Amino acid sequence: MSHNAHHGHRARRILLRSGKSPYDVVPVEEALHRDVIATNAGNLIFSDATHKILETPHTEVVSNGIRTDVSAAGRINEEYDAFVVPLANAFRPSFEGQLKRLTRLIGKLRIPVVVVGVGAQAGLGYNAARLKGIEPAVREFVSAVLDRSASIGVRGEFTEKYLKDLGFRDVEVIGCPSLFMYGKELTVAKREPALGAGSRIAVNGSHSAFRSQGLDRVIDRAHARYPYLRFIGQNISDARQLHWRDLSDPNGLVTAMPTHPEHPMYREDKVRVYVDPVTWIDDLRAFDFSFGSRIHGNIAALLAGTPATVLCGDSRTLELCRYFGIPHRRIDKLPEDLDPAALYEEADFGALMSGHQERFERFTAFLDRNGLDNTFTHGDGGAAYDERMRSLSFPAGIRPWNDADLASLTSRFGWLQGRISELAADNDRLRREVARSGKGGAALPAASVYRRARRIVGQPIRKVIRPARG
Repeated sequence: MSHNAHHGHRARRILLRSGKSPYDVVPVEEALHRDVIATNAGNLIFSDATHKILETPHTEVVSNGIRTDVSAAGRINEEYDAFVVPLANAFRPSFEGQLKRLTRLIGKLRIPVVVVGVGAQAGLGYNAARLKGIEPAVREFVSAVLDRSASIGVRGEFTEKYLKDLGFRDVEVIGCPSLFMYGKELTVAKREPALGAGSRIAVNGSHSAFRSQGLDRVIDRAHARYPYLRFIGQNISDARQLHWRDLSDPNGLVTAMPTHPEHPMYREDKVRVYVDPVTWIDDLRAFDFSFGSRIHGNIAALLAGTPATVLCGDSRTLELCRYFGIPHRRIDKLPEDLDPAALYEEADFGALMSGHQERFERFTAFLDRNGLDNTFTHGDGGAAYDERMRSLSFPAGIRPWNDADLASLTSRFGWLQGRISELAADNDRLRREVARSGKGGAALPAASVYRRARRIVGQPIRKVIRPARG
């Protein structure tokens, strides 16, 4: 694309929709407060991968911090050469508001807009009927994107058929960028002949898998059988439960979830949540096997070279597993006494590895068609990226808060103290604004700051001060 012409010969700048740049080292409290994982840590796995892939000696990639600020369209047109949007299950009813906001922003952009892997979410039967209500929103979004790019990249066969049934032609199945974090390299090998009591096993799962798909029973049994089982949560609510013991989110009602403070795995320190993919993938290198219903939790394992099996609970995980050849089972067809050893034994990574190069070439061809360079063809294959990541010191995975020792209290109270001063200053400023406006007509912001303060600080502090039971 000759879009670059009016910018002279400076490096291209790409705006990437992502919670944070991979190079941002964010302390845990700050990460949880700002929700840099955009509710689910799995999001950062594909946005980090996309960042790495698109960064070349001539291309700078900038994170937009997920916010869809429609009023920023003018500035984006001025400063960037393309807007790249990695999405997961964006075609679902609960995402409709965000999809519409994104469409409004895209409608004002005069630069290319490229969607790298979006999915529709339905049940395992691939029935799109429940998406009827959001059809107008999906049509408008896809039309706005296709007005600004050569094609739209989708995650798998179900989403491809869904968009083609809506009448769109330029739809390409490219999977998810996360699996191309290392380009055409992907090696997954079983290091042990079989899993036994000494095996290190990682397990993951969504709240709905625990509530209604029977994953709680599977984990209880595995926990009894494998002393080195570890649960890895992904939700911001899981992270806040580990770090703050904050149960204010509705997810806090799911006591069968190992991230819940009353769960035995929590008390045994067998739970983690990561705010950076790099530490997540690094930790998984030490495991023998990973399984569960979270697609990116298991992709993190595969990127670490660790065998993984996905227990598919919906169309978006199923279509991605089928496209990439990731070992999987339908969660609604699991035997009562499922043992991870059986999943490990039957897991075959032949199709995943043998088809990977072809899928990688399909992905980079999609980028080429849409005017985007990639580091593997046009750069150093991610060497500078990897080196820079190694030079940074990211916080370790968040652990359950089981010890009320001074160090753990000091760091948390220190952060809360800082927040309180910040909010007090905020309050003073708002009070002055209210006073200046004279009529008290603008009194609302102060109240909302107060509510925000209560939400951020009230809950955790009450928990800290109230002695732990037991």
